[in-house]
Amino acid sequence: MPDDVSIAPVAQSPWTAQQRIPVRDLVLTALPWVEEHMRGAAAGTRLERIGLIVQEHLETGGKRLRASLALAAGASLGADVRSVVPWASAVELLHNASLVHDDLQDGDTVRRGAPTTWVRHGTAHAINAGDLMLMLPFTVTADVPVPDATRWHLVRALSTSAVETVRGQAAEMDLLATRRLGIGDYLRVVEGKTASLLAVPVEGAALVAGRTITEARDLARPFRKLGTLFQLQDDVLDLYGDKGRREIGADLREGKVSALVVEHLSRWPQDEAELVELLETPRDETPEAAVAYWIDRFAESGALDGALERIVAMRDALDTELAALGEPRLETVGRRLCKRALGPIAHVMHARGHAVR
Repeated sequence: MPDDVSIAPVAQSPWTAQQRIPVRDLVLTALPWVEEHMRGAAAGTRLERIGLIVQEHLETGGKRLRASLALAAGASLGADVRSVVPWASAVELLHNASLVHDDLQDGDTVRRGAPTTWVRHGTAHAINAGDLMLMLPFTVTADVPVPDATRWHLVRALSTSAVETVRGQAAEMDLLATRRLGIGDYLRVVEGKTASLLAVPVEGAALVAGRTITEARDLARPFRKLGTLFQLQDDVLDLYGDKGRREIGADLREGKVSALVVEHLSRWPQDEAELVELLETPRDETPEAAVAYWIDRFAESGALDGALERIVAMRDALDTELAALGEPRLETVGRRLCKRALGPIAHVMHARGHAVR
């Protein structure tokens, strides 16, 4: 992240006027405030079981990537990082809502090394917990210190992102059933499901920093590509790394049409029937030997290299878009986040001869 940022004087501020503080330090300082804000939002006016369930999910941790991005983007664009805390809480709650629902739909039993919400509390309460975290971001925006007109744009950005995410999730679930197994269909799903949740933290932070709605959307646009990059690396990591879910190949077991699947079928369409049969096999009945076979097959067929080449091309395009923003500090935030996104598969990229930077 950028090396420094100026902070305007605020009463009882821990920083003096115009003191230059590394953005990384600002984010680390503000993240506990985000945690506290989210816990308070979950509790509401009276802490009940549903609030405790949400708090329990939040306490499993996670990277807090979207909250950190909102804080870093705001600071990089000149906002007092404290004014961005409620917005960072909102986007992080929205992301976690999608995780709770996603775990339930996919049948995942482990998230962040702990039992998932539906495993601990049952399907009904998992739906309620996800729904609560889907609604809380709109309540939390009331705490953002901006004019009402700006707040309206924040709410609209949140709702647009939420709608895109749900549509993307639903479309992903239909890819296999409708046999839409091409790269174009896959990328359109990812664009909706993942990309919007990486762009909206920047859009809102820019609004808090005083930018116009047009400027905010322009600044956020490259981060959509970053969201797609995260999903591509996640698909590779599922088969060639460790996602912290105590098993390799969860995507194959879940019947997910991943980047590896579409890259393979673009090269070997004659394998469609065999691969679809595996993806349609109930999760608990998926043979370990079949998962191991396809891990090797994807590596041999060119699917893995195809996915990695797509990642490298998208990374290079992202670099160009970030440079064109004319905001050096935000550009640095994006570049470092890209490096962080690809870090978990750096060993795979290196082993397959793809440039790592």
